[in-house]
Amino acid sequence: MSTSGTGARVQRIQLADFRCYAEADLVPSSGLTAVLGSNGEGKTNLLEAIAYLSRQQSFRGATPDAMVRSGAERAVLRGEVTNDGRSLLIEAELAPKGRPRVLLNRQKVSRRADLLDAFQVSAFSPDDLELVKGGPSIRRSFLDELVVACHPRNDAVVSEVERVLRQRNALLKQLGGRLNAETELTLDVWDERLTAAGERLVGLRLEVVARLGPKMAEAYDKLAGRSSRPGLSYESDWADSGLGPALAGARRDDVRRGVSTTGPHRDELAVTLGALPARHQASQGEQRSLAFALRLAAHLIVTEQLGSPPTLLLDDVFSELDPSRSSALLRALPAGQTVLTSAVGLPVGAEPDLVVTIREGRLR
Repeated sequence: MSTSGTGARVQRIQLADFRCYAEADLVPSSGLTAVLGSNGEGKTNLLEAIAYLSRQQSFRGATPDAMVRSGAERAVLRGEVTNDGRSLLIEAELAPKGRPRVLLNRQKVSRRADLLDAFQVSAFSPDDLELVKGGPSIRRSFLDELVVACHPRNDAVVSEVERVLRQRNALLKQLGGRLNAETELTLDVWDERLTAAGERLVGLRLEVVARLGPKMAEAYDKLAGRSSRPGLSYESDWADSGLGPALAGARRDDVRRGVSTTGPHRDELAVTLGALPARHQASQGEQRSLAFALRLAAHLIVTEQLGSPPTLLLDDVFSELDPSRSSALLRALPAGQTVLTSAVGLPVGAEPDLVVTIREGRLR
């Protein structure tokens, strides 16, 4: 199945001492590449390496030291990428101790936004079930990732909210439940900064939620084969009053508890199916289809925003779907480069441009 299209593409990726690989060298297709192998052979590790070269972090939540092969001094990743006709070289070095080093065209990357400008990926995995089934923090992180993917420089807004919240919570903890005139002035400063950054972030979240809802519903209908009225809504206990007044109203409780009890870090993205909360009322099959639909919708939004599709990474998703939904997922794949892994073979009708097999830590 060809998924040709324009946009950033991996031309080649080389690994040394990354996870289970002593070395690996992959030249994926510009369309659909299928990576097949038994469980535990390193299929997910390969996708993790590709994603790291875009995000500077593991989509599995792993720390850098966990990605270094056991007994090795460091792991090295090297990716040759094209983007709008430009040839780019992204290199990363991970060590058990110390900060990772990432280079773009031999120059040190100081901001994650610069890497995202050069190369973006969208990653699907079985763990995405938590997007629907898990707690609110997972969905907030998903929204913030999408906000940054659409405009990489929004990373500064997300980082500012996180920084201010850390400082505000540190101050609240130090207060020991008591507030004096001096510390009240300091808290006023942090409240002003949190209000400015928090309202900006939530405005960005609301923009992507408005675009995400219709695309998620359309993708779900394709995956599930029926219309079931999936929905999204952004829930915030301070949206009507504004964050400044909400922080003022919560101050006494914040000081007593030593933590920020209101703000963008407490908001929720509610996912519904047939007007019922999908987290509790949908079946696991429905939840999984909703999670895939969310990821696919986010991929389409980023594609629209950037004018070209990110590289799409699908990690062993067929093992969690029945044959009809697996085939539906393949049919729903948008244009662009896709690298998928499978331990259970490929669905009927799959026509990859390249098939790679992993056996005993080697690509064949």
